Amino acid sequence: MSGVPPLIGLAHGSRDPRAAETIEAVMAAVAELRPGLVTRPAYLDLMEPDLGQAVVALQQEGELARAVVLPLLFTQAFHATVDTPTAVGEVTGETGVELLVGDILGMGDEVLAALRAAARTADVPDDAAILLLAVGSSVQSANDAVHDLAGRWAALRTGPVWAGFATAGQPKAAAVLEQVGEHAVTTDTPVVVVPLFLAPGLLLDATVRRARDLAGDVPVLITEPLGTTLAGLVLARYDAVAG
Repeated sequence: MSGVPPLIGLAHGSRDPRAAETIEAVMAAVAELRPGLVTRPAYLDLMEPDLGQAVVALQQEGELARAVVLPLLFTQAFHATVDTPTAVGEVTGETGVELLVGDILGMGDEVLAALRAAARTADVPDDAAILLLAVGSSVQSANDAVHDLAGRWAALRTGPVWAGFATAGQPKAAAVLEQVGEHAVTTDTPVVVVPLFLAPGLLLDATVRRARDLAGDVPVLITEPLGTTLAGLVLARYDAVAG
């Protein structure tokens, strides 16, 4: 293996096989942006390979002194602050490979730009209300960051953007959907759900079903998860660590 450290994209994991397909596509897109860079997916839970299996597989391909681990996460919540460093520490001890940990994807201007592009692609009217759907966390600062992202986006358009959470966090996505539906009826605009998700999954599917049930005859627009549109951001996070 060359002296360029490989990149391991560490995602949460899902019971939905589409999630793994998307994460693999993201890592392939990063490799296309940087010919010669070896990229691999790994998962914190529910899927294989886990981080240890990914590192061992790279070792089997050639001499491996170090690798970059990039958490494919949007917020500084439990998976970023506890699960990732725990896994990195364990795998470093087991394999002897130096693992350099990059920053999470976060919710900076690059992510906002990707969300806005997804809305344009789906022909979301500028005056429509948007549910910005996030998974949610028991860490309040992580949820606050999603609300901040929604506010930054709302400042750039006519219609409101309201954050809602599929699991922990307030308000729940179902409550926000009711607000979005009321706005849609009043303004003759569609019900819009924009997921702050990298990949599809069961949580997103459940919210989509709820949106369609509540909307009745009102059109519903669901934008695609961000997926490969964030490949450039992933590469930038890699470069910040690997130089």
